[in-house]
Amino acid sequence: MKVLVVGQGGREHALVWKIAQSPKVDAVYAAPGNGGICEEATCVDIPANDLEALRDFAVKEGIDLTVVGPEEPLVRGIVDLFEEAGLTIFGPSKAAAQLEGSKAYAKNFMREMGIPTADFEVFEDPEEAKKYIEKKGAPIVVKADGLAAGKGSIVCKSVDEAKRAVDAIMVDRIFGEAGDRIVVEDFLRGEEASFIVITDGKNVVPLASSQDHKPVYDNDEGPNTGGMGAYSPAPVVTEYIHDKAMNEIVIPTIEGMAERGIPFKGVLYVGLMIEDDKYPRVLEYNVRFGDPEAQPILMRMKSDLVDALLASINGTLDSCEIEYLDDAAVCVVMASGGYPGKYEKGKEIHGLDEVAKMERVKVFHAGTKKVDGKFVTNGGRVLGVTALGKDIKEAVDRAYEAVSKISWEGVHYRKDIAKKALRRLGLI
Repeated sequence: MKVLVVGQGGREHALVWKIAQSPKVDAVYAAPGNGGICEEATCVDIPANDLEALRDFAVKEGIDLTVVGPEEPLVRGIVDLFEEAGLTIFGPSKAAAQLEGSKAYAKNFMREMGIPTADFEVFEDPEEAKKYIEKKGAPIVVKADGLAAGKGSIVCKSVDEAKRAVDAIMVDRIFGEAGDRIVVEDFLRGEEASFIVITDGKNVVPLASSQDHKPVYDNDEGPNTGGMGAYSPAPVVTEYIHDKAMNEIVIPTIEGMAERGIPFKGVLYVGLMIEDDKYPRVLEYNVRFGDPEAQPILMRMKSDLVDALLASINGTLDSCEIEYLDDAAVCVVMASGGYPGKYEKGKEIHGLDEVAKMERVKVFHAGTKKVDGKFVTNGGRVLGVTALGKDIKEAVDRAYEAVSKISWEGVHYRKDIAKKALRRLGLI
């Protein structure tokens, strides 16, 4: 079969790499892809947000399965468009994708369903939002309602900082129309985890647990990014937390969407905040694979991913199991200096050939392109250096050994990926 992967980041490289391993798959295409993806798939120069051109390509090329990486095409309705053309595509409908497309929609849904989350209010008037913030105090979280590439959530330590966040989003429009509305919510304490499942609208298969690292600097300091690294499994997701997350959050979410006549198919990613190792609450929903969580999860996955994707589409997930290696996997994101703010592109990347010789290491490209036979930087997050190990510590050591061999002018990466897991396991 022919498979099309939509997107151009590290998550999409991991999807291309994993899908290509399936004996069912004869050819993999990526639109638009990146420098590294083009080494492993046929790249097509169509942007991920040009839905009609993607549909036309899939029809013309006879694509048997399309897998969408980023959230924007899903929220804009790519699944509906492809299905109307008789194409097979993995992911939620436009209506179901509102769980990520609108934080206000998601929070109101959680409130109606009794799903544990932070207390909140939704505002369209910045002055009303500021009055609410004065009443509630800090710390407090201000979120743009719409899509903001993972950067639309601002954790504010003071009332003044929260008011500035309101102005930045609603007046200065730093996230564009995503800031037409905002959600202001209580600050939740605890440890974060990514709880990701595949669903067919009724049945649910959880993926391996993982943890992302959003802030740009060590010790979770600095502004949020799309993600600076991830690891799997996440020891904070104990069997107890796993069962609570499934029974009190995931299953009620899938059932609640079905009750509304909006069956949710595809990947549901629940960002959890776990307090005192007992109380998981929802920070946010996403409607696609995490990036960078997909990289370590797919490195560990033994099963054929394509089987699970097709089962989600066909409504047969009840007969699907996904097996994983016992090994741990760690992904360290190497980024351009200045990210998530302004950064320069076109810096030559050194050391990739040396790392390619390492065993149990895979470098997933995110923001790269090839110029005159050399890889250069072409984005904020540039590479996701991912390694397997018999445990988290071995995977961390191997990932950072690989990272040490790669360089370019201005490279930045966190030095503490998976430190929370190492501490929890008593290894530091």
